[in-house]
Amino acid sequence: MTPLPAALDWDWESAFESLPSLLSAFLQVTLLVTVLSTALAAVLGLVIAMTLRLAPRPVAGVVRWIAHFIRMTPIVVQLLFAYYAFLELEPLTIGVLVFGIHYSTYMSEVYRAGIDSVPAGQWEATTALSMSTRRTWTAVIIPQALRATVPALGNYAVSMFKDTPFLLVIGVVEMVNAGLIYGGNNFRYIEPITLVGVIFLLASYPTSLLISRLEKRLAYRT
Repeated sequence: MTPLPAALDWDWESAFESLPSLLSAFLQVTLLVTVLSTALAAVLGLVIAMTLRLAPRPVAGVVRWIAHFIRMTPIVVQLLFAYYAFLELEPLTIGVLVFGIHYSTYMSEVYRAGIDSVPAGQWEATTALSMSTRRTWTAVIIPQALRATVPALGNYAVSMFKDTPFLLVIGVVEMVNAGLIYGGNNFRYIEPITLVGVIFLLASYPTSLLISRLEKRLAYRT
């Protein structure tokens, strides 16, 4: 039987040696960018959805076109453009802004679908009660729309988490980049890259379970 090439031999010493730098990159960059970008995308996505619903048609048309352009442009291109266009900003800040703005265009469509799913009777009831526009949205429309949007919003957050390796194109040392750096310095790639995949899995799977549980909790009871 032909022995495996040396590069494919698993070395536990290299695995344990690379783990601290991978966990550090995960906590300080990958997770941080995901949390901040998700918060930005969730808020900005709702603003976009409400603008498309409430703003005058010319304004809504411009916002819709911008959102469509951002959604149809690769996030790697957006990262590189922002990196070279805004040299005064830190790469990590650029990553948060680009990821947040990019995914807000997807989340806006989720919000729009959730808003459209609110029964017409609910809108009529707010009119009959002479509720203000602000009160209508905050007390009636948005809470009901969120019930239908939580799963999709959560899925986009997970997708954003898995897209963070793209940050390496602007020099941010996120988890995959940390693994490549270790591999280049020690000529051992299989251990750090495998551990990167395991960390992504261990972080993504509980999140998906949490999203599923939250979906059931927010679901309408019949």
